[in-house]
Amino acid sequence: MGAPARKRAALPELLLTWYRRARRDLPWRRTRDPYAIWLSEVMLQQTQVVTVIPYWHKFLARFPTVEALAAAELPEVLSMWSGLGYYSRARTLHRAANVIANAHAGKLPKTAEALRELPGFGPYTAGAVASIAFGQQTPIVDGNVVRVFARLFEIEGDPGSREVQKQIWALAGELVPEDSPGDFNQALMELGATVCTPRNPTCLLCPVREACGALRSGRVDQLPSPKVRALRKKLHRTSAIVLRDEKVLLGRRPDSGLFGGLWELPSVDGARDALAAALGRGFTLGEVEAKVERTLTHRDLTFDLLRVRAPAKVKAIAPYVELRWVGRDDARELGMATAMTACLEHVWPRAVAKRPKARR
Repeated sequence: MGAPARKRAALPELLLTWYRRARRDLPWRRTRDPYAIWLSEVMLQQTQVVTVIPYWHKFLARFPTVEALAAAELPEVLSMWSGLGYYSRARTLHRAANVIANAHAGKLPKTAEALRELPGFGPYTAGAVASIAFGQQTPIVDGNVVRVFARLFEIEGDPGSREVQKQIWALAGELVPEDSPGDFNQALMELGATVCTPRNPTCLLCPVREACGALRSGRVDQLPSPKVRALRKKLHRTSAIVLRDEKVLLGRRPDSGLFGGLWELPSVDGARDALAAALGRGFTLGEVEAKVERTLTHRDLTFDLLRVRAPAKVKAIAPYVELRWVGRDDARELGMATAMTACLEHVWPRAVAKRPKARR
């Protein structure tokens, strides 16, 4: 089943010809800078292209080189990443930049094997940078490639399983050409993103449709097989709105874990009693004033927001590594999860109403 040997051999040239004619004009495709290409690959993980483009430009303007990124403090990096989500990517990016700056004189290694030694460089990221930036003949496999190959070669089974992944990586390794391996890898991803889409693929526009086993057998809608999805986790947090002189109290979390390194209202996993215990003596908790619900990839988040009166001096609140009284404008400059930004929308109207500015 799948593509016959003769048609399989023709796949690289067909895909390359199509890609050079039909590819989207994306900014990271106009550069050969390995750092800029690496940044795009990290940002594109589980994030749509249209969302990434402005962040990519903004991030490069602030940190134009690996050395500039390595020299920055993590809170500033997280601030520039704020709103993009999956903040562990930013933390790992910063950690890898430090390794590259200190151990590799600011230059990314050129092979996938050497790149794999860096923080955050799995098989996909290492293969993408090695092939696109350095022209190394190495394969890559992402969700788009999995879908294209599952249909082309009629591959059964859970696409996330070890067996299916091993089979697809082997096929990708066989097909990646010596000439223009980066363009070939991007062509596979581009095909999955624009033509061989999860729903309603435009098979008539596909450059390799004659080799597609799923199209030939009428199974395009059945492949790849549905993933075995993990159960979504429900996370309930309780957060304190502590206002003073039109400023709100925020804390910066430790660098590891969910929301690591980000700023937030003092919060706990759990309900009112857990928040009272975390804040300690001197704090007076009011009632729940608002509820914020957010949906992440693997979690459903619910925040209960309580108005809280603080003692005259607030010295420390575990587990926060730093506390700060922050005004509305300053909050926009801090690294903060989108969910917490939504929580702050319930804070500032109260702050403004509490002390309105006099007219002149």
